[in-house]
Amino acid sequence: MKILYFARFRQLIGRAGDDLELPPGIGTVADLLEHLVATDQGCAAAFANRAIVRAAVDQSHVKLDHPVAGAREVAFFPPVTGG
Repeated sequence: MKILYFARFRQLIGRAGDDLELPPGIGTVADLLEHLVATDQGCAAAFANRAIVRAAVDQSHVKLDHPVAGAREVAFFPPVTGG
């Protein structure tokens, strides 16, 4: 599975993404997020405030309780504002 990091998250983590074989027990985006935080210091720093984490699965915006089984790509990004 391709994991992508955007904007501030990319800067804090220090890379644009990862290729990850989904570990057993990871069923949702929130589970994946917790796995990343537990296994990577950059992710722990970037995702310290879970309230600002937004996600997309296969390029569709989803809530953190969305399943990841069968997904090809999960992207994490901060809230987006425009003008």
